[in-house]
Amino acid sequence: MKESTRREPGLKPLARSNNAKYDNANPASHSVRLKERAERALSSVVFVQLPKEALDALGFGGLGAGATIPVQTAGPIARFDASMVSAESVIAGMLRVLAWRPENEFAGKYRELVRTIRPGLLAELSDAGIAKAQSKEWEVAEEIFLALLGLYPESPEPLLDLALLREEHAKLLREETEEARADEEDDLAYECYRKLLAMEPPFAPAYYHAAFFFVRKHSFDRAVSLLTSFIGLSEDDEKVARAKDVLKKLQELGYLDTTFKEAYDFIQLGDEEKGLGKAMEFVGRYPDVWNGWFLVGWANRRLGRWREGEEAFAKAVSLGSHETDTFNEMAICQIELGDLPAARASLEKALRLEPENVKIIVNLGALAHRMGKKGEALGFFKSALVIDPEDALAQDWIEKVEKGD
Repeated sequence: MKESTRREPGLKPLARSNNAKYDNANPASHSVRLKERAERALSSVVFVQLPKEALDALGFGGLGAGATIPVQTAGPIARFDASMVSAESVIAGMLRVLAWRPENEFAGKYRELVRTIRPGLLAELSDAGIAKAQSKEWEVAEEIFLALLGLYPESPEPLLDLALLREEHAKLLREETEEARADEEDDLAYECYRKLLAMEPPFAPAYYHAAFFFVRKHSFDRAVSLLTSFIGLSEDDEKVARAKDVLKKLQELGYLDTTFKEAYDFIQLGDEEKGLGKAMEFVGRYPDVWNGWFLVGWANRRLGRWREGEEAFAKAVSLGSHETDTFNEMAICQIELGDLPAARASLEKALRLEPENVKIIVNLGALAHRMGKKGEALGFFKSALVIDPEDALAQDWIEKVEKGD
């Protein structure tokens, strides 16, 4: 994406993902979903051979005799008609092949022809991909960036766009408690960063954005290395200053303390008692760092120690945590303690921070239902479906409320 449209990363290390596999530079496996997407996308492409005069007339004479050309159709067809062939349908077909089958034997020729016929396509498709990403049309944006990657394999920008797209999609999926799919998107983002960081010459923006990816995964040593490399590579004074500021904050907030990482990993992997012990050790050394108190609260909440959890989250808030996760976790404790008005206030604070967070909206609906406010609960659940029509939890709740359960 263009630098002006890329999100500015921040220090928000509380995403619920296991970071262990990101500590070593091992390639992530390709997703089954991508293979299914490729098959679906290419089902509307018909491969044909045309006589030389027909190729010349279309502007594709450079393909040479015997070359097969892809023609984009409106969808899977039972019978091919020559009227379906036009310069635009062929270019669209070539782009789709470059997106999903870049190993095609004629891919080099397709690439050469499209770049010659449509020299401004890089900027045009980049803008289109960004627009689709901003409107959360994830699959369309993904295909556009994959097409650009196939069209300009030597350019790092499309690969970085793809990484950022997948990070943003993972964030939304995690907000909707779609953890497995979010992890899958993060795996694919990691694979993009792995390729970007192996490029020569080094592409400075990749180091910048990859560093924040690893911060989010709690792989702080990796993040520090990448930020340090970025500072040495980049001439972007604003981002260099930002990188230096983040390095300083990582140190001040104790993120480079291995105890914090150990606490997080123990809790994430289900050993809450060990995680709590490490978290208490961390806050003993860094009593004014809210993130440590969040870990204390998180471990206690998972252990069912609601009062201790609420107190730790309140401590995190008093030290400056204004994160959706903090208020949501605190609300869970307050609900279990029977303090429903306090839980409502906590969730409302979370919603003000992220008005389109489907998880928070659904939780508000569940709380309203628990308080006997069925009409209000339905309003929340239906609002969640306006944002994400596929949210299964909101759909289940609506069915439950309408049945009177």
